[in-house]
Amino acid sequence: MRYLACIALLTVVCLPGVLPAGERFEGKWLATVTCPPKGKTEGYTLRIPSVVNDGNFRGEHGTAGEPGYLLIEGKITDAGTAKLSATGKVSSRKYGTGIFTSAGTDYSYNIKAQFQDAQGTGTRDAGLGIVGRACTFEFAKQ
Repeated sequence: MRYLACIALLTVVCLPGVLPAGERFEGKWLATVTCPPKGKTEGYTLRIPSVVNDGNFRGEHGTAGEPGYLLIEGKITDAGTAKLSATGKVSSRKYGTGIFTSAGTDYSYNIKAQFQDAQGTGTRDAGLGIVGRACTFEFAKQ
């Protein structure tokens, strides 16, 4: 009886796609953020080295506290869904939306993401739709 229980447990643990997020997504990732132009605001693409540790996603671009800094972090569920948060500082007026935006202005938004074993996609939340833009995210395990 114990023998059968052990075999059943090992079968479930070893099935692909059944590993907990902490193991399934563990490792180095590259996040690519693409934000299209909107009005007079220029578009851009950033490639952000990232890491998943115990199911927690974290990616940083630039130097903390300086214009151009971006931090993306959040928890990935066992199913691969994630609500990530992005916080940063505008690098230049030409990339920031909003009337009062200038270099160094703080910003934040949420990202709805879906991870697979070695890749993922995401979209920036629309917010109020007044100043936000439809940025997309691609994630690739390294």
